[in-house]
Amino acid sequence: MDSYQVSGGYPDNALEHEAIFIIREVVAQFERPVLLFSGGKDSITLVRLAQKAFYPARIPFPLLHIDTGHNFPETIAFRDALVRELGLELIVRHVQDSIDQGKVVEETGKYASRNQLQTTTLLDAIEEFKFDACIGGARRDEEKARAKERIFSVRDDFGQWDEKNQRPELFDYLNGEIDHGQNVRVFPISNWTELDVWSYIREEQIDLPSIYFAHERETFIRDGLIWSAEDEVVFRAPEEEVEKRKVRFRTVGDMSCTAAVLSEADTLDKVVSEIRDSKISERGARIDDKRSEAAMEKRKQQGYF
Repeated sequence: MDSYQVSGGYPDNALEHEAIFIIREVVAQFERPVLLFSGGKDSITLVRLAQKAFYPARIPFPLLHIDTGHNFPETIAFRDALVRELGLELIVRHVQDSIDQGKVVEETGKYASRNQLQTTTLLDAIEEFKFDACIGGARRDEEKARAKERIFSVRDDFGQWDEKNQRPELFDYLNGEIDHGQNVRVFPISNWTELDVWSYIREEQIDLPSIYFAHERETFIRDGLIWSAEDEVVFRAPEEEVEKRKVRFRTVGDMSCTAAVLSEADTLDKVVSEIRDSKISERGARIDDKRSEAAMEKRKQQGYF
């Protein structure tokens, strides 16, 4: 039982309390909530927080994973093991189905990615299951488009974000009142930093996919970034030579847009030390954020997060 009680050992316990309060508010105010699960460290942290919020009962909402078909195999294996271990309800919807239905068009070329195509699949899933609150792991420190996000962020009946429709959040008042057709994205760890997340993972001894830790991997260099060469997803030109490097991934997304970093950090303690000393954002290795100055802002307006 103690492992699921609110921890007293975490250095900034206020963040944990705030996140648990937000998750409980979601269940209290909405009829059909869901947790958006990517298999990354932030969504895994949300699962732990949800466990604590409702222990000894099970988590009272499903997990929704939008599968691009280009996920790291380690992430999918971890997802399935976690769901089995905790007895969670998992809903998976596939970008490939959206492509086959002609709703989105597969990108081609050197920088082709399915990451942006997820938006259509996600919005279709929200409509299919009539979810009215989608819990996500976005944090304000990640990117400037996320920095101005509300904790309860209203989306219209087309799934789009409009700053004029956002509710004021005064003190601890979270306004979940929405009109018919609208839904809300909820960000319980919005006020956390990357270091906060990793410190919490270390304190709680939360398991993560192995690619978050330093390991030998076949890689190649493009545009100054390190790309995995251990699959057939990432485009690689003939002149881009493969070399084995010791790397880890700071963020886990679609393989085609997520680069690795050189690292010796193969334990939680070493990762925390590495993050503490880093001067580069974790999303600096996400090529999808570099497509334009307003790339993330546009995806948010379309309903990406």
